[in-house]
Amino acid sequence: MAKAKEHYFDITAKLDFMEMKNAIEQAKKEVGNRFDFKGVMVEIELNEKAKTLSLSSSSDSKIDALKDIVISKMIKRGLSPKSLEEIKKEGISGGNVKVIYKIVDTIEKDEAKKIVKAIKDLKLKVTPSIQGDEVRVSGKKIDDLQKVIAAVKKLDLKAPLNFGNFR
Repeated sequence: MAKAKEHYFDITAKLDFMEMKNAIEQAKKEVGNRFDFKGVMVEIELNEKAKTLSLSSSSDSKIDALKDIVISKMIKRGLSPKSLEEIKKEGISGGNVKVIYKIVDTIEKDEAKKIVKAIKDLKLKVTPSIQGDEVRVSGKKIDDLQKVIAAVKKLDLKAPLNFGNFR
């Protein structure tokens, strides 16, 4: 008799930068068309190498509105708002404000350990393993793997999780 096939999937926090660029372009278009931003200094800048997004405008309320626009465009493109983590807010010339967000696209070690522990606590016949900045979960039953995905989605984590390579 043949041995049951192992199935697996990977949990990652990879961000699709092409989609992120598209979301930023759409946000810029919307800002350009909005009456409340007419004549106001606005800058949306994505730095792919440094993995940062900076928003600049005339006030905190304008920055909040900008962030809302960017996040709504990200969600429409299937990107998690958890991908943005504010790291710095500063005053810039002309009384304007700049906020810099780090783009979170990796699962930190502590979070990976939390995920593995949560999976083991489910007492299913699956094997989670940390591989760099992703967690691979393997098991014989696809149903078990689907239960793991549902459980991991409920965890309160900083990283925006993606589930891929389902085999």
